[in-house]
Amino acid sequence: MKKSKGFTLIELLVVISVIGLLASVILVSLNSARVKARDTRRLADIKQFQTALELYYDKNDRYPISGGATSPNSNWSNSGDGSWITLQTALNPYLSKLSIDPKQSPSGTWPGSAGEHGYAFYSRTDSGCVQGQWYMIVYQLENAKGPDPGLTACDGEFYQYGGIGSDTNIKTIGVRVK
Repeated sequence: MKKSKGFTLIELLVVISVIGLLASVILVSLNSARVKARDTRRLADIKQFQTALELYYDKNDRYPISGGATSPNSNWSNSGDGSWITLQTALNPYLSKLSIDPKQSPSGTWPGSAGEHGYAFYSRTDSGCVQGQWYMIVYQLENAKGPDPGLTACDGEFYQYGGIGSDTNIKTIGVRVK
């Protein structure tokens, strides 16, 4: 009887199939880890941003005034357009560079829109509010986690861009001076 020194076609196909299955499982796990890493970075960026805002407030007795965004309107500062650079200049002594979202939309659109990522900052004069005595930040996570806490402004108006729900992607946070 003659001994074969190779693999059969069936054996090779089985091995290739197993390797393909393992590769697809690894890629799915890797993508999930990347999403978690981007969300962790977003939360760290927002925390660093809030710290810079508080340092600015301690020195100036007000928060920087927002403005110049193309989206959602010119009263906002948006990380997707030039208004973010103006805000960065104001916060420069406290934060050398304002972060942008890891999946920042190049169009500068509003981060509260479904699927759009970016940071938006608002601190203006509203009815009942003294200019610079409150601010609001809106951002979007990739994984919905927890409710949107929202913010009650000086005039008693409640802002919650993520809407009501136990898990929302869009978050609205901020501070108001009493």
